[in-house]
Amino acid sequence: MESGDSNIIFHVISVFFNMSWQIFWPLAFGLILSSFIRNLLPVDTVVQHLGKTDVKSLSFTTLLGMMSSSCSYAAASLSHTLLAKKATVANAMAFLVSSTNLIVEMFIVLVALMGWTFLWGEVIGGLILIATVGFLFSRFYPKDVEQELRQHIANAAPQQKASCGMDMSEMKHESSDCGMDMSNMKHESSDCGMDMSNMKHEGSDCGMDMSNMKHESSDCGMDMSNMKHESSDCGMDMSNMKHESSDCGMDMSNMAMPAKNDTGTMAKITKSASFFQMDLAMIGKEILIGVVVSSILIALVPQEGWRALFISNDAGLPAWLHSLLDVIIGVFVAMIAYVCSVGNLILAAALWHGGISFGGVIGFILSDVLTIPMMRVYQKYYGKRPTKWMVGLLFIAIIFTGMCVDAIFNGFGWVTTDQTLRTLNQSGFGMNMTTVMNLIFIPLSIWYYRLGKKANAGMGMSM
Repeated sequence: MESGDSNIIFHVISVFFNMSWQIFWPLAFGLILSSFIRNLLPVDTVVQHLGKTDVKSLSFTTLLGMMSSSCSYAAASLSHTLLAKKATVANAMAFLVSSTNLIVEMFIVLVALMGWTFLWGEVIGGLILIATVGFLFSRFYPKDVEQELRQHIANAAPQQKASCGMDMSEMKHESSDCGMDMSNMKHESSDCGMDMSNMKHEGSDCGMDMSNMKHESSDCGMDMSNMKHESSDCGMDMSNMKHESSDCGMDMSNMAMPAKNDTGTMAKITKSASFFQMDLAMIGKEILIGVVVSSILIALVPQEGWRALFISNDAGLPAWLHSLLDVIIGVFVAMIAYVCSVGNLILAAALWHGGISFGGVIGFILSDVLTIPMMRVYQKYYGKRPTKWMVGLLFIAIIFTGMCVDAIFNGFGWVTTDQTLRTLNQSGFGMNMTTVMNLIFIPLSIWYYRLGKKANAGMGMSM
């Protein structure tokens, strides 16, 4: 038994490393390319065009999604941002679909694992799904549910704080331009806890005596003991203002302003690398889990086991019903599989080898937006009832898309039986194209990641 267990473990590990070796360079290349594209088209420049749902807005949303992160959770966060900025629900959901299913790195890995037929199936399926989502959400998402969704977003939004959270309830205006009586002004539990109990008004436009103004234990620890009045609008000398570990306390005496025209090639590469590092920090864990789960399933589940899960071609069912059942099975497998949009391509290959229909594979791949963890994210963002409608409409759209793709590709004879003979570990180790590309992209991606990490650390971002 021990020898048999050792062989099984060794086989799983072998499949895991072969899978990792096979997908590394296309994944690294796709993420690097995606980071450069993201640097050229930030989200904020297009949000203003998504306030209504039409062909133009859906096309715009699709392009935006293709240029964003492939991580399902990052896509959910970005779609939530679009909704918070008053984009329509249909446009936000179209973005969610395109950003998880029509991205460069996914296309590259899909071709490497399953071939060009599946690439075109994914592209056509993704476009059909976006059009279907746009139609369903614009026509059938209830208005009262949408209002509830937006109210949930508004309630969850952080409240604006004035002047770094200072209690101004007792702040009085005297007969001067800036003459404010702050004798009774105190900080309780705020972000920038400043003790202004000894802050006095002098007889000048803005002359505020802050010599006794001191910092307690707060978020914005600003030392204003040396802050003095000069001949300025509000006469405050901030040269000695110090930053501790806070949101608002900034040391402006040593602040180096970035070059205004820093548009060189290295600056663009560094900015793009910061996107690469953030994407990898978010997606790395998901891909690892996806590879582990898929490797175990590929190594341990025989093809007969997969065939038992799906409907046999000998069942005598009508073609449309057989396609429908396979797509539904593919969607439910995706819902319980904790994998990301790129990681589930490996499991999709295993399902295809197990006998699922072409439309079932496409339905499975498109369903990365309906995993159980993703549904919990939706509920947190939008509330229970809006999430139920969202998940229901996405489910219907994916089922319809899978059946359409199955009918199109089988109707035109584009799905060949040769695809079932394609091995999962095509390249493996050895002197081949995969090895050459990995020897290039392994050191390149390490350098690029470190460059991005350093850039993000310099901006105070910890990923």
